[in-house]
Amino acid sequence: MLTIWGRVNSSNVQKVMWCVGELGLEHCRIDAGREFGVVDDPDYRARNPNGRVPTILDDGVTLWESNAICRHLARKHGRLLPAALADKARVDMWMDWQQTEAMPALSPVFWGLVRTPPERRDQAAIADGKKKSIAAMTILDAELGRHSHVVGNTFSVADIPLAIVAYRYYGLIQDGPRLAHLDRWYRLMAERPAFVAHVGSIPLT
Repeated sequence: MLTIWGRVNSSNVQKVMWCVGELGLEHCRIDAGREFGVVDDPDYRARNPNGRVPTILDDGVTLWESNAICRHLARKHGRLLPAALADKARVDMWMDWQQTEAMPALSPVFWGLVRTPPERRDQAAIADGKKKSIAAMTILDAELGRHSHVVGNTFSVADIPLAIVAYRYYGLIQDGPRLAHLDRWYRLMAERPAFVAHVGSIPLT
């Protein structure tokens, strides 16, 4: 059985859980990280030396890094990936962009507004994060103006991490510009049962 370590309110764990939900995989999830501990236990560090979540054990294979896990599960089960080689590369491109551009832009906003008491907030860092997040979402909006999903016109594993960023973006930045293509795509994502179960029903904490 697929075993997943990680807490449900972690955006990175949510990627894996949403992917698992889309694939309909039997699994066991173990709470880990933050208030649950576990990540500093020697057994866990032997699986994931970074001491972060998620980590999975899948048929004897241990993996960490959420986007890599999602791609592994999609490849293994033959779903959520486009057929064309170039489109597979675009899946990698947009998933990498989520990790290197979109989420780092939003992280100061999330940490500042959700996990920092009001009296200790760095308002300049929050404002800068909002500006960078709007710029990142504008790039994604332009891409979504070309097709219905992140890569082409079919739901793929690339949509998962970017929709999780969008969930936080919409929850934290209400004064951004209207991005019609992003709005349209996000409504589609928010209707997916696995998104509702593993992302949309979980408050930002």
